[in-house]
Amino acid sequence: MGTPDFSVPSLEALHAAGYDLVLALTQPDRPKGRGRRVEPPPVKKAAERLGVAVIQPDTLRDEKVLQVLKSTEADFFIVVAFGHLLRESVLNIPKRACINVHASLLPKYRGPAPIQWAVINGDRETGITTMLMDKGLDTGDMLMTTKEVIADDDTAGSLHDRLAHRGGELLIRTLEAFADGTIRRSPQDHTRATYAPLLKKSDGLIDWKKPAARIEPFVRGMCPWPGAFTFWKNMRLKIFKSEVAAMPAAAAPGTVLDGDSERLIVATGNGALRILEIQGASGTRLPVAEFLRGCRIAPGDSLV
Repeated sequence: MGTPDFSVPSLEALHAAGYDLVLALTQPDRPKGRGRRVEPPPVKKAAERLGVAVIQPDTLRDEKVLQVLKSTEADFFIVVAFGHLLRESVLNIPKRACINVHASLLPKYRGPAPIQWAVINGDRETGITTMLMDKGLDTGDMLMTTKEVIADDDTAGSLHDRLAHRGGELLIRTLEAFADGTIRRSPQDHTRATYAPLLKKSDGLIDWKKPAARIEPFVRGMCPWPGAFTFWKNMRLKIFKSEVAAMPAAAAPGTVLDGDSERLIVATGNGALRILEIQGASGTRLPVAEFLRGCRIAPGDSLV
């Protein structure tokens, strides 16, 4: 059971390891992109390529869907970023267990956006947890974990890709431990739990009152989606890459301190931020020097 790109390496790992994949569940095809063209989810594409049967129910409350799940006589349900919270009527169907592959070191960052928030918050490491599912949101007993260092230049996108593959690897190790009887379950410490809420497009707005050292990881955590952005003279500017600038910032947050033909440095609530890659009205992601050749942003201008 999975839907986005993150789920695909786990599906591929199961197939490569020789497990009998009886059925893939994913969400319905949906409109995507500017043209709103209806597209199948990545898991559907991968399952069809691997020769795995696919169903795309709108809900798991339909009795017909439950009967299909029961008819598989599956030992395990594997859930990787599916997008539905499973009820007990579903969790109780597999003979052995319902296992979730989650992109954090639980109980930290329960919820739908653990990768983005780990980068946004400036964490130095994160990881993957396999867990037994219960009726709560990422609250079940943990089975195995693997850690992953967050590099200084990691975006949510680059970290996502590494963790997706690490998730597939850990899933296979987890199933092997079930097979040889060495699997161990560890209850989560619920007092240490944190939540990683789903991001909206509006969440990408940069708050220049925050310190530069907080805005820089925020930009990386918002890349590639929903994207960090700000406004200059009513023009929306999307920021893809930045760094903390080694210069004092006595001006009001959001004030452009340096805006010559090569660089763009902005005052923040503490220190300054140098913008390195930017996108304006043209819709093209550009190095800031190239962007500034066609769009003059002067010292003293304000970004809001």
